Amino acid sequence: MRFPRAFDPAMKLSDVYLYPVKSCAALALEEARVEARGLAGDRRWMIVDADGRFITGRQFPELTLLHARPAGGGLTLDAPGMASLHVAIPAPSERTDVVEIWKKPVAATFASIESGEWLSRYLGTVARLVYMDDTVQRQVDPAFAREGDIVGFADSFPIMLLGRGSLELLNSRLEVPVSMTRFRPNLVIDIDTPHAEDEWTRIAIRDVEFDVAKPCTRCNFVNVDPSTGRKSHDGQPLKTLTAYRRFDIGVTFGRHLIPRSTGVLRRGDEVRLLA
Repeated sequence: MRFPRAFDPAMKLSDVYLYPVKSCAALALEEARVEARGLAGDRRWMIVDADGRFITGRQFPELTLLHARPAGGGLTLDAPGMASLHVAIPAPSERTDVVEIWKKPVAATFASIESGEWLSRYLGTVARLVYMDDTVQRQVDPAFAREGDIVGFADSFPIMLLGRGSLELLNSRLEVPVSMTRFRPNLVIDIDTPHAEDEWTRIAIRDVEFDVAKPCTRCNFVNVDPSTGRKSHDGQPLKTLTAYRRFDIGVTFGRHLIPRSTGVLRRGDEVRLLA
């Protein structure tokens, strides 16, 4: 899969998004610290069902209306029709168990019973909140990573990047434009050329370096409007993406990154192509 090489020497980091709880609302930031696992605090929490299997916006699109904000050694949860709830980070001595992401086991610590009751009321099904502490070393797919590369509860990779021009091209083909947050990027690059990021292999933002590891394959989660918590009735935008972004590995939009150094990123930082 080859694309025309494209790079704008004036590229900037235009947006930074954190997702404290997997599948829940994006939190826009002015700056974020990059760690080995990705952005600090990104997808360190996850919702599971009664059997410990992960719950996402694919099954429960209303999760995109659940806002989680870091606060006081934990999270504050807010959702439509629900009173705010503070959830403390569970101590390592509290109940640790194995949960499941894409049929693979991952160690996690269960949060408070109150948080599970709160989520169960909101979703209308039995649900629990779990946390990944620093002792958990979830390996990134070794086909695209080095041994020791780790990730939180994200589907597969530590960070997802998307160029602004890619979204603009998609929106030019849609009757109703969609927002960047449909695609849940961590980092948005201000570049006009659509899908310029497809050709990159290594980049630096400020002094933090990343491997551009793999295209991000897309599913029907992109059909969920995060402003309403509802799936589109016409299969958009995935239907349009499929028409021009289908490759052997699937429908791709954006790129997965693996950090190769740590540091703080800020909106407006310069983005440099290393390879």
